[in-house]
Amino acid sequence: MGEMHVEYAGKRVLVTGGAGFVGSNLARRLVAIGASVTVVDSCVEGLGGNPFNLQDIRDRILVSHADLRDTRRLAPLIEGQQVVFNLAGQVSHVDSMRDPLADLELNVRGHVALLEACRRHAPTARVVLASTRQVYGRPLYSPVDEEHPVRPVDVNGINKVSSEQYHLLYHQVYGLPVTVLRLTNTYGPRQLIAHARQGFIAWFLRSALLGDTIDLFGGGRQVRDMTYVDDVVDALLRAGTRECAVGHVFNLGGERASLRAIAEMLRDLCPACACRPVEFPEERRRIDIGDFVADWSKARRVLGWAPTVPLRDGLARTIAYYRGCLDKYV
Repeated sequence: MGEMHVEYAGKRVLVTGGAGFVGSNLARRLVAIGASVTVVDSCVEGLGGNPFNLQDIRDRILVSHADLRDTRRLAPLIEGQQVVFNLAGQVSHVDSMRDPLADLELNVRGHVALLEACRRHAPTARVVLASTRQVYGRPLYSPVDEEHPVRPVDVNGINKVSSEQYHLLYHQVYGLPVTVLRLTNTYGPRQLIAHARQGFIAWFLRSALLGDTIDLFGGGRQVRDMTYVDDVVDALLRAGTRECAVGHVFNLGGERASLRAIAEMLRDLCPACACRPVEFPEERRRIDIGDFVADWSKARRVLGWAPTVPLRDGLARTIAYYRGCLDKYV
């Protein structure tokens, strides 16, 4: 699970999107370390925020259901914070194409409001943005390093690029200490699995747990690298304290596998489910990027980070978690 990160003990830390998948796992880890944690999450239906994710630590954190665009409510929450993890936003590629203006509001305007609040009320706070490999679009070469051209194929990717650029601009112009992490196919406990709009792995998990059929678009030949959420949390914590990370963009990555291989692992864990190849739906085919494998050697070199959880083990842990509380997620 990486380092103990005792340097966070006693620190004031804010996590936007903290009731969501990665945010809640991060908040829980920070509480275990001894940080003073504030969670901001508007808990908009369908975006992943789930109060159950924080239920057992609710009395050890401060939770605000503020919208990042509500500057009046945001300012007092930001003031005095030492580290800000920005995990808020909308991650559905399909939804971004259906409603580009809503995606713009959530992934750009809200983030600019957060940066302004940091500049005015916590100018020395370390800011870590969770971005996405989707900014690269269809890879020109593999594995994809941070020097790869940024060529998004959907509205969500464009807005994620914009958010990254705003964060880096606030570092360059105002001196805000910012780090950007580009996540790729994160999976694990507390992920939204109620619908298929936030990535294939969530729907694969749901289908496996319910004993349904896992549909493999295009036969499931596409290759992805999968990162277990505990490894992502470790990377975030490293980025939030290491001076060498400031002003940099880092890829994260993990074990690579085809979608078919992942589905077969889930079938082994949940024998009641099945797999079948199907044709790509047109709205997904238009924005599919094919194979994607990240080069995360910069994170290893600068942050000392490496993924530690094998894919099969991570999937087994994830299935075990949902079996105990599936009704809270479907």
